[in-house]
Amino acid sequence: MKETVNITIRMDKEVKEKAEILFNELGMNMTTAINIFLKQALRDNGLPFKISANIQNQRSFVEDEDLDDLF
Repeated sequence: MKETVNITIRMDKEVKEKAEILFNELGMNMTTAINIFLKQALRDNGLPFKISANIQNQRSFVEDEDLDDLF
């Protein structure tokens, strides 16, 4: 088994709660989701999604004005 390490990150409480709901609906927990993100970033040698300044048409999983603060 590979050695594992713990990481600590800070995030908005509501973002964490909504992300946990989303990942639960996808059948995974936060740790699994973060590991998927990091492994895909390593495969892509960058962020595994397009970064764009055009956020007018982008909406998140949960329609929430508070998430707009992230952009």
